[in-house]
Amino acid sequence: MLATDIKESADRLSDNAESLAGKHILITGGRGFLGRYFTRTIEHLNKTVLSKPCRITVLDSLITAGHDGKNYEDDAHTTFVPHDIILPFPMKDHVDYILHAAGIASPFYYRAYPLKTLEVATRGTQNMLELAREHRSRVIFFSSSEIYGDPDPRFVPMQESYRGNVSCQGPRACYDESKRLGETLCYIYHEQFGVSVSTVRPFNVYGPGMQESDYRVIPNFANRIKAGKPLNIYGRGDQTRTFCYITDAIVGFLLALMKGVPGEAYNIGNPEPEVSMTDLVKWLEKALGRKIDYKLIDYPDSYPADEPMRRCPDIRKARLQLGYQPSVTLEDGLRRFFSWSDKVYTGIS
Repeated sequence: MLATDIKESADRLSDNAESLAGKHILITGGRGFLGRYFTRTIEHLNKTVLSKPCRITVLDSLITAGHDGKNYEDDAHTTFVPHDIILPFPMKDHVDYILHAAGIASPFYYRAYPLKTLEVATRGTQNMLELAREHRSRVIFFSSSEIYGDPDPRFVPMQESYRGNVSCQGPRACYDESKRLGETLCYIYHEQFGVSVSTVRPFNVYGPGMQESDYRVIPNFANRIKAGKPLNIYGRGDQTRTFCYITDAIVGFLLALMKGVPGEAYNIGNPEPEVSMTDLVKWLEKALGRKIDYKLIDYPDSYPADEPMRRCPDIRKARLQLGYQPSVTLEDGLRRFFSWSDKVYTGIS
């Protein structure tokens, strides 16, 4: 996690941030990759922008938090409570906002904990919606671009109205389908009980602070580069993604919290460029200024089958309703991430 990235996110949010002044925010999954950025960004806003500090309560079971999450140091306005949100959380103090970011997103972990993955996104989400109903809190539910599954090419880039192509069986289903059901729960609580909840669908967010053992493509590449080994690219390498640097993602998520329309879903990501995995190597070479070797290999048994061939967001809705506009180029984002990972990663698989 880079202090310059935290400052950048906070600076870009400063015109809208006063709505957080004096409020109380509950962050689930607050010791994870995104959760730590939320906490640090709000702490920075407390020190530099807000007329009255925003209080933060962080919940996390620490099951996938890693070293950085388990050793995070809170400031005076942040309280950490170890808690598994599959169980109801009895919050006595009034809560104004709930950032429901808890989830098991890495393929390695959701294959290891499929039932836990399912329960966090469903039972955990309902617990947070019940809490919001009690406190009349504003909620952001963190869904996933995975809810679109392996999209029909006619609907790429995907708009929020695209219903997806997802299997309810298979190794990815515990994550994909539970996020879809989580969105349905949000819809029901909004329609039936008037809960002010919006959904965000992140698209391949990356940045400093990702665990080396995350097993997603960019940390995986960084681990191999640190070890001086050729990159492993699964399959033919023609599967495509767009990548969203963490500062752009945090800005988008917090704009959704402050300005999102209740009952609506928003794609948060960077629609350009859409690159294949072999093209990603070329972007890395450009960012790092050197040749990088790679090889195509079969998908390992530990990797979930049915990988989507394309993933690219249409963000017009977020642009129009939230004023969201990603600004970090892929080359710049990769340079920032790999400069950090070269100092932090060990190269040990």
